Amino acid sequence: MLTIKLSRKGKKNQPFFRVILLENHKDPWGNFLEDLGFFNPLTKKISLKAERIKYWISQGAQPSGTVHNLLVNQGIIKGKKVKVTSLSNKRKQTAKKVVPPRPSDGQAVTLNEGGEKQKKENLVVTEKQETPAGPEQTAPEVPTEK
Repeated sequence: MLTIKLSRKGKKNQPFFRVILLENHKDPWGNFLEDLGFFNPLTKKISLKAERIKYWISQGAQPSGTVHNLLVNQGIIKGKKVKVTSLSNKRKQTAKKVVPPRPSDGQAVTLNEGGEKQKKENLVVTEKQETPAGPEQTAPEVPTEK
């Protein structure tokens, strides 16, 4: 089956993507059948060959989810956007947990055995109390035998 996919090109931190047509199971960095345009996410410049894309879709080529959303944005195909990303089960579980508020003054946060945050309340640092000014009292001397 033919697929219309994105192939990443460009330098590190300067990506741009080719829109290409190739077999579904082939590597997008290898050989492809036809170059159908490009997309530069940094400058938001998009250049697509609309007639060729419509032709290949009519021949049975399936666009990937991201390419489908790109084609809907450009008005080349009609329809609703497709949900492309999904959360893993681990991220879904952490998203459901309520994040406790940040500790205010007088509170400290520690981690318990399970790695979860636990609040310690009533942790207040007090200043050293001074005794009132006056003569210093010392213990009475005890006579020692010689």
